Amino acid sequence: MTETVPPAQSSSLRRLVPRIFSRSARRDDVEQLLRTVRTHHPKGDLSIVERAYSVAETAHTGQLRQSGEPYITHPLAVAQILADLGLGPRAIAAALLHDTVEDTDYSLEMLTSEFGDEVAMLVDGVTKLDKVKYGESAQAETVRKMIVAMSRDIRVLLIKLADRLHNARTWGFVPPEKSRKKATETLEIYAPLAHRLGIQAIKSELEDLSFAVLHPKLYAEIDSLVKQRTPQREQYVQNVIDAVDSDLRELRIRGRVMGRPKQLYSVYQKMVVRGREFDDIYDLIGIRVLVGSVRDCYAVLGAIHARWTPLPGRFKDYIATPKFNLYQSLHTTVIGPGGRTVEIQIRTHEMHQQAEYGVAAHWKYKEQMNGGKPDSKSVDTDMAWLAHISDWQAETADPGEFLDSLRFEIGAKEVYVFTPKGRVIGLPSGATPVDFAYAVHTEVGHRTMGAKVNGRLVPLESELKSGDVVEVFTSKNPDAGPSQDWLGFVRSTRARNKIRGWFTKERREEAIEQGKESIARAMRRQNLPLQRLMSQDSFTEVAHQLRYEDVSALYAAVGEGHVSTQSVIEKVTALVAAGDTTTGPIDLPVVGRARAPRNGDSGILVRGAPDILVKLAKCCTPVPGDQIVGFVTRGSGVSVHRADCTNVKSLMEDPERLIEVEWAPTTKSVFLVQIQVEALDRSGLLSDVTRVLSEHHVNILSATVSTSNDRLALSRFVFEMGDIVHLDRVLNAVRRIDAVYDVYRVTSS
Repeated sequence: MTETVPPAQSSSLRRLVPRIFSRSARRDDVEQLLRTVRTHHPKGDLSIVERAYSVAETAHTGQLRQSGEPYITHPLAVAQILADLGLGPRAIAAALLHDTVEDTDYSLEMLTSEFGDEVAMLVDGVTKLDKVKYGESAQAETVRKMIVAMSRDIRVLLIKLADRLHNARTWGFVPPEKSRKKATETLEIYAPLAHRLGIQAIKSELEDLSFAVLHPKLYAEIDSLVKQRTPQREQYVQNVIDAVDSDLRELRIRGRVMGRPKQLYSVYQKMVVRGREFDDIYDLIGIRVLVGSVRDCYAVLGAIHARWTPLPGRFKDYIATPKFNLYQSLHTTVIGPGGRTVEIQIRTHEMHQQAEYGVAAHWKYKEQMNGGKPDSKSVDTDMAWLAHISDWQAETADPGEFLDSLRFEIGAKEVYVFTPKGRVIGLPSGATPVDFAYAVHTEVGHRTMGAKVNGRLVPLESELKSGDVVEVFTSKNPDAGPSQDWLGFVRSTRARNKIRGWFTKERREEAIEQGKESIARAMRRQNLPLQRLMSQDSFTEVAHQLRYEDVSALYAAVGEGHVSTQSVIEKVTALVAAGDTTTGPIDLPVVGRARAPRNGDSGILVRGAPDILVKLAKCCTPVPGDQIVGFVTRGSGVSVHRADCTNVKSLMEDPERLIEVEWAPTTKSVFLVQIQVEALDRSGLLSDVTRVLSEHHVNILSATVSTSNDRLALSRFVFEMGDIVHLDRVLNAVRRIDAVYDVYRVTSS
């Protein structure tokens, strides 16, 4: 719905949206800045602010903004915004210097030597990366750099938000295409980040200014509608305020009652997204009550509910359970005078500071408590999502994917669930027990095999709701890992990246193992001079020739089919003297911690090809005694299926690739078995089943559990087993568990 505003229409845009044509007033700005900083930090070192202004003014001499003002007006305005938020002298100094490294000859080294590491780190965190060097990904990598810096010091983001806010106020002087691009970026990234930090003062203005640039005519229309209805609305609001004031006097509570201003972008969102009429939205009256203590908050709530009827389901207690951005308040909606709906917020003065200035207010408090030195650790503890964002940005290599993930992460609504011990965990809306498990710990996520929500077994893809108590069950098998299917339903960026990372690592380890085996078999067949061919140096040299990092990368390339086995052997042979005909056992160079194969062989004999790779199909998990058929795959040896497997019918369409196979189990053979347990749901059922399996030395690889509406629990377990005769004993033992009414082997997926 973006509206095109060509340069010729800038005069009409100025008429529609005068706010984005504002210029800075050059009164005694520096004196005003120093007075503001002194008000919030009476004992702060103001000399660093004065020095920073002097350096910035000198560095930006001769530079003009597109509005025609001297450039120094911009860093000065950014510093003033931060000073109003209550930040300390060092942050103000960094704000004054934030464009010097990027836009002038003043280097980061000079800044570090003159102002110290702390101020230099803040400036570097908001400095854009070179577009020439980074190309199209420069913007994404600049945001990534800022995310890394803000995870160390949240003031980096506060400076960036103040910088974006002042720039937004002057978007009217910027070419329309550029201003629309910046406005879109602001709505997608910077306004949600301000919301995450709880800074409503900046968030609201950023949204309104972006809205004004993207939809100037809609902005002007809504602004006009608001102004037309303001007199009648103000009279009604005053009547409500007088009524609440009288309640406060009766309760002998000191407090302040005021109307809440309407944000134009919020009105627009409700009209477009929710399909509401303007009159329906604007008739919604908002009142805010500020009192001295939490006890007074609840007393006022009781008085208001006694005066007016509250609407069911519209009461929210964010004091007892604060929002993710530390926001606290009581929210209620009542039927006010004349039958009109009135929204009321009740909070303490400290909560109001937190709501308006968010983490900035928090930071100011920590600075004052620590003698002017900010306690970033305590802020990071409260804003735990910063650590999560920092973690997953390190795991996301692609710049485009990183920006998409960031938009989702900071824009998604949250649900709040509890661990069995009462710890609150915030997750994206629509999150599942798997998202919960990865939020607790990566290893918990990898080993998850079942979950309970509010005491009931549920499928892992179940959607969690706020207030749910979630408990996950994990496998004790050290090789346990996530399922590829989880990527289809997890909602958190953290969980998605961890699962993808696990499979990338698994595939690489398997490819390394396959590459080594492939080279070993080929060298056996060709009876090559092995002593010198097995030299680590020769394989390293070939890896470098083919532009791979090391020997393990070369093996992985062979295993994945990117490089042929024969070409590697030929290149190794070319490096070694042809006259050496020594033969001996194969022992390829060891790389890293190569993943060992499962304990044992396949237990299958392929007629006419004893040295071929054999894999038992996971779709039907055949075991000794089953009728089996073999199928020659492309690049992965022979796949063995049960004769009655549902997939065999499609394999029969390619009869020349069928091959005769027979069971030949040895003491090292290991087989996959899948069983289903059907039982009446009861407390402790899952733990009893896993205990019995463990007592019979069963190595559980995966499990899925679910409970139907009629309290029937269905559980499936996949585990390894050597002697298949042992299976009957395991099934009988599970069948004897209380409430289990059937257990059997599953032979198809």
